[in-house]
Amino acid sequence: MSRRVVRQSKFRHVFGQAAKADQAYEDIRVSKVTWDSSFCAVNPKFLAIIVEAGGGGAFIVLPLAKTGRVDKNYPLVTGHTAPVLDIDWCPHNDNVIASASDDTTIMVWQIPDYTPMRNITEPIITLEGHSKRVGILSWHPTARNVLLSAGGDNVIIIWNVGTGEVLLSLDDMHPDVIHSVCWNNNGSLLATTCKDKTLRVVDPRKGQVVANNFEEPVALQEMDTSNGVLLPFYDPDSSIIYLCGKGDSSIRYFEITDEAPFVHYLNTFSSKEPQRGMGFMPKRGLDVSKCEIARLYKLHERKCEPIIMTVPRKSDLFQDDLYPDTPGPEPALEADEWLSGQDAEPVLISLRDGYVPPKHRELRVTKRNILDARPPSGTRRSQSASDAPLSQQHTLEALLGEIKALREQVQAQEQRITALENMLCELVDGTD
Repeated sequence: MSRRVVRQSKFRHVFGQAAKADQAYEDIRVSKVTWDSSFCAVNPKFLAIIVEAGGGGAFIVLPLAKTGRVDKNYPLVTGHTAPVLDIDWCPHNDNVIASASDDTTIMVWQIPDYTPMRNITEPIITLEGHSKRVGILSWHPTARNVLLSAGGDNVIIIWNVGTGEVLLSLDDMHPDVIHSVCWNNNGSLLATTCKDKTLRVVDPRKGQVVANNFEEPVALQEMDTSNGVLLPFYDPDSSIIYLCGKGDSSIRYFEITDEAPFVHYLNTFSSKEPQRGMGFMPKRGLDVSKCEIARLYKLHERKCEPIIMTVPRKSDLFQDDLYPDTPGPEPALEADEWLSGQDAEPVLISLRDGYVPPKHRELRVTKRNILDARPPSGTRRSQSASDAPLSQQHTLEALLGEIKALREQVQAQEQRITALENMLCELVDGTD
C-alpha cells in the first residue's frame, strides 16, 4: 500500500486575506488607460496610484496611514502632458518616485513627508531621450540613482538621475515592442520580454545578449488568464512568486525550489472584483509581529485594497526562519562605480525589531542635465540648473502656505478650547 509523501515547507499554509474595510483607500479614480503596467507602487511610507486626469497625466501619492475615503480635491502629482503609464519608487530613498509617460519623458519627483496644499507640479528632473511613449521603469537594486526606462521605440535607456546623464542606451537588441524588463538581484544583468516572443538575458554594460531562445522550460504551469496580462511579484526571501492576472480576480502563488519539479503551487486568493492593477510592498514594510510575509495592494475601479499574506504561527516571538536579513534602503554602489564594471549585493538589514523608515532625504541633481541642450517639444521645459531659483521659490512659497494654514488651525483650536472651558465653567457654576 503506497503512502502519499507530503512535501515539507514552512510556506505550504500561507493564506491571503483582504484587509478590513477601514484599511482600504476609497474614492480613487484609477486610470483607465489600456497599458500593461501595474498602475500602483508602494513602499514603507507611501502608496502611489496612476489616476484619471484631464489635460495630461497624473498620479496620487498617499501616506500609508491615510486610509478611508480620499478627498476629491486631494493634491496630485502632475506635470506630464499625456497619460502616465508607469511609476516606480526609488529603493534607496522612500521620498523619491519616477514616472513614465505617453509624452516620451520620464520625470523624477521628491515627495514631501507632509501633505502638500496643492498639486505637485515641479519634478526634480525631467529625462528626455526616447522618441516614443515610455511605458517601463525600473530602478537599479544596488546602485544609487540608476534608473532604467524602456519605450515604444524599442530602446532601453539607463540613466544617472543624480546628473541627468544617459549612462547606457541599448537600441539594437529588440526588433519589436518591449513588454517587460527586470534586473537580477545585484543589477549585473537584465531579463527582457519582447513582442517577438523571445526572452533575453542582457548584460547592459557589455551591450550583449548573453542568453535567449531557451529550449525547454524547467516547469510549465497552465493558467486561465485570458482576461489580461500577468503581473508577477517575486520575493527572494521566501522564494515565493505571486501571479496577479490584470482583469482577473485571483492571485495565485507558487514556491520555487532548487529541486524538481522546481515550481510548487501553494494556493489562490480570490475575490469578487477583478484587479485593475497591483502593488507589492518591499519586505521591510511588513508587520513582522503578525507573521506577514507579503502585502499586495489591489486596485479596483475606485479603490485600493491591501491583501495580506500570512504564515500561521502561534508564537509571539520573532520568526527568524520567515525573516532572513533583507535589502535595506542603503545603496551598495555609486552610479559611476556600477558603470565601470563593479557589482555588489544589496546591503541587508534585520527585521527583528521591525523597520523604521529614515527621515526625509532629498535627492540633489549635481549638474545640469546634458539632454537640456535638445529643443523642448511643445511648452514642456526640462529641469536644469537655471530652474533652481524658481524651484527654491516654489518650495518657500509652499512652506509659507503650510505655516499659515497650521497657524490658522491652531488659532481655531485655541478658540474652541476656550469656548469649551467657558461652557464647563457655566455647568459647574450651575450645579453648585
